[in-house]
Amino acid sequence: MPSNVEIKARVSDVAKFAEKAAQLSQSEGTIIRQHDTFFNCTSGRLKLRDFMNGSGQLIFYERPDTDGPKLSRYSISPTTDPQSLKTVLSDALGVKGEVKKERRLFLIGQTRVHLDTVEGLGHYMELEVVMRQEQTVEEGQQVSFYDPL
Repeated sequence: MPSNVEIKARVSDVAKFAEKAAQLSQSEGTIIRQHDTFFNCTSGRLKLRDFMNGSGQLIFYERPDTDGPKLSRYSISPTTDPQSLKTVLSDALGVKGEVKKERRLFLIGQTRVHLDTVEGLGHYMELEVVMRQEQTVEEGQQVSFYDPL
């Protein structure tokens, strides 16, 4: 199962964070609109990510509820009909919650830097180190701390 190391935090100065991320990535970032629906499941987490353009992803992942860097293992299945899939999964499992956000994605080396504006919650950042198969969790954590954000 693919994995990544993630760090999430609230962002107080969005402009400063975006400026630094743009400088390090040498890009203005990519805007991605997302509507995530989380479903009840007995182990891990299951969400449907609707990109609001007729495409989406069904994502199952396991990640501890702890502070600091954490390992996330995941499986992803693309869909071209997220609305229909949402109806079926809602009927079968029940909806646990929904999150709407606008994500600005910057790529810096092995790290995906997300600047999220979450509807009703505010601004957050996520550093997501996409692990190579041979890498350890410790190496992923070192990469996430090395990136100067």
